[in-house]
Amino acid sequence: MKKILSFIALAAVAAGVQAADWSDTSLGVTYGTKFAEPYGSTNISKNIYTLKHVSGDKYGTNFFNADMLQSNSEDKVANGNSGAQEVYVVYRRLFDLQKITGKSYAFGPVKDVGVTAGFDWNTKNDSYASKKRMLVVGPTFMMDVKQGFFNASVLLLDESNAPNTMARYHYKNHAALSLAWGVPTGINNLGFEGWADYIGAKGNDEDGNATKAETHINAALMYDVSASVGAAKNTFKVGAGYEYWKNKFGNSTTDTISFSAPKQAGPGATAKTPFIKAEYHF
Repeated sequence: MKKILSFIALAAVAAGVQAADWSDTSLGVTYGTKFAEPYGSTNISKNIYTLKHVSGDKYGTNFFNADMLQSNSEDKVANGNSGAQEVYVVYRRLFDLQKITGKSYAFGPVKDVGVTAGFDWNTKNDSYASKKRMLVVGPTFMMDVKQGFFNASVLLLDESNAPNTMARYHYKNHAALSLAWGVPTGINNLGFEGWADYIGAKGNDEDGNATKAETHINAALMYDVSASVGAAKNTFKVGAGYEYWKNKFGNSTTDTISFSAPKQAGPGATAKTPFIKAEYHF
């Protein structure tokens, strides 16, 4: 299965190297003071610097997002007192079946169907030193909304990690329901965007402890302020949002194995984070 998923992910990247019919690239910054980490604090301040690219071609769409996360000293770098840094990269390729075959796949509230493939990649310099690698593939249902988009995907995840100096550990393949949206609110220049994932448990972790299902929601209201600075529409956006992440990365907030061997990741395994953000699109 891993070889199959690897082939699909490589094919998705190769197919992404196509002349784009349209594209949107942006630089963004997000700030919040209530980020959380398993086995750590729930009061972590982070600056998140983002490079994002979305484009469409004759096969479907590409999505690429790279975050550089800078924590304050509540989330320390390994063997130090300063804040840790993390890089988290996501790539998704959506193959649009209607575009590829010329046939309609609409039914009920669904206007089109596709296949999504891609990967997640991260590295972090805290004491855990995550080196996550994840391949994803599954069907995507594009909902019939009046403006913008609303997609629902059912994905198979193949995830591994090699924290600290450990050999790479492969979790049990697991499923996820993934929603993504970007729609107008009906108020001039104000949009509602974000994603929501329900990720199934992935078996035991590298220490032999049972993982838990995750719920991860990130939603924001973004206001287009381009006109106020004499720029083209959708060039500058500012807004605010909220992130909820229960059992982050599969770590349980409350479970224990025994009185002598606690598995509690503590309150930090569930983040409840208001944030503000700004974006420049070009």
